[in-house]
Amino acid sequence: MRILGLDLGTFQTGYGIIESTNERVSYVTSGTIRQKGPLQERIRGIYRELDSIISGYSPQVIVLETPFVFKNPKSALRLGQVQGIVLLLTSLRELPFFEYSPMEVKLALTGYGRASKEQVREMVKMLLGLNMNFALDASDALAVALCHIHHQVATPYD
Repeated sequence: MRILGLDLGTFQTGYGIIESTNERVSYVTSGTIRQKGPLQERIRGIYRELDSIISGYSPQVIVLETPFVFKNPKSALRLGQVQGIVLLLTSLRELPFFEYSPMEVKLALTGYGRASKEQVREMVKMLLGLNMNFALDASDALAVALCHIHHQVATPYD
């Protein structure tokens, strides 16, 4: 199963793709979609980039970390608009879609629901057997993909 994990943002959206076969998990790709300009242009750019990633890598499922919003309703609304892009893409391509809270992701990877982003990144590297650095948005996206595997099938790190 090929999984596309997403860490949504209106200026930066992290993505990470992993593949799970026969209880083995492997890294496919990851990165950050960066957008500038007015919101409408950023949303169009995110849509195009995600559409291209989905076309190029053919994930079988899409997962994302639910937005964590403190106090700013305007930011929450904008993240909801980006989330709408993901829902549209999954609907048009008839792909399964799952969401996990930040605490669920951290707990699945580190065993501690309040782990730092840096701790999560280190666990992602360890679980995937990688010796490379990731932007935090990309490692968060890979983390949510790994969280999905943890919740869906048995893996070597259970």
